[in-house]
Amino acid sequence: MAGLRLGDRYVLEERIASGGMADVWRGVDDVLQRNVAVKIMRADPDNEEIFAERFRDEALHSAALLHPNITTLFDYGEDDHLSYLVMELVQGLPLSAILREQGALVPDTVRSVLGQAALALGTAHEAGVVHRDVKPANILVREDGLVKLTDFGIARAMDAIGHTRVGEMLGTPNYISPEQAVGQQATGASDLYALGVVAHEMLTGQRPFDRGTPIATAMSHVNEPPPPLGEDVPDDVRSVVEALLQKDPDARPENAATVAVMLGVAPAELSGLDLEPAAGVPSGYVVMPVTPLTPVTPVNQKLPAAAGAGPSPADTPTVAAGPEQLLD
Repeated sequence: MAGLRLGDRYVLEERIASGGMADVWRGVDDVLQRNVAVKIMRADPDNEEIFAERFRDEALHSAALLHPNITTLFDYGEDDHLSYLVMELVQGLPLSAILREQGALVPDTVRSVLGQAALALGTAHEAGVVHRDVKPANILVREDGLVKLTDFGIARAMDAIGHTRVGEMLGTPNYISPEQAVGQQATGASDLYALGVVAHEMLTGQRPFDRGTPIATAMSHVNEPPPPLGEDVPDDVRSVVEALLQKDPDARPENAATVAVMLGVAPAELSGLDLEPAAGVPSGYVVMPVTPLTPVTPVNQKLPAAAGAGPSPADTPTVAAGPEQLLD
């Protein structure tokens, strides 16, 4: 598909990521003369209708979210039976790739990534959107440390009926909340739990609930406590992770903004009171102080991570008929 032109303006150059229902390409918008990421729905006759509905939902959800820590959607279109999204091209790597390369990250980096992701989730939740698939593959980290939450492909409006089939469960077993694992509806609290799992993995270099199979992994979220964190984890970060990983959704932090405050963002900043925005940041937005990874990545190739699917099958969203049939 390299060289393919979509919408009479977007020229595909190189595939940079693949996931459960789409591929992401580096491309060029030759009208505005800028590099973009183009996410194209993959042909799947068995799931074409429901994938198309979710793809349009992703466009609607993403278009409503404007925040420095969320990948920006530029366009949505359909061309010769191909549905596509056009987004900003993020020069960085998925957190999943960084964790594979570097293992556990230092607490200051964890605090920065976690705080920025919380600000992104706060914006989504305020707009009435539950992400439902928060995981390292969907958290992009630029070279300068700025975090971008991406892939709202299975997100759901809080006041809408999602596009699911009877008995279907969406999520990824390693990061699914206890309530999702037993078939309950995902809420903003479910996203916060998943963020807690991501934080635990960043601090330890290991997925805390990985039990070898999707079923056992999902059920461990329901029945088992997370492994203890090391003694070198600062108290504030430890408290946040413990709060996020509460089995009872009502016992978790009230909202994502609370998580950001626990990590050092002033409440006045969150409400926009007496806030001088950083250079280049629109009024009313808050950017968590970023901590560049050292190094972010030891690569010298083009940095691939554009908004879209994760790089490995183990990171792809689960689409399953029920807890007993969870797919990795």
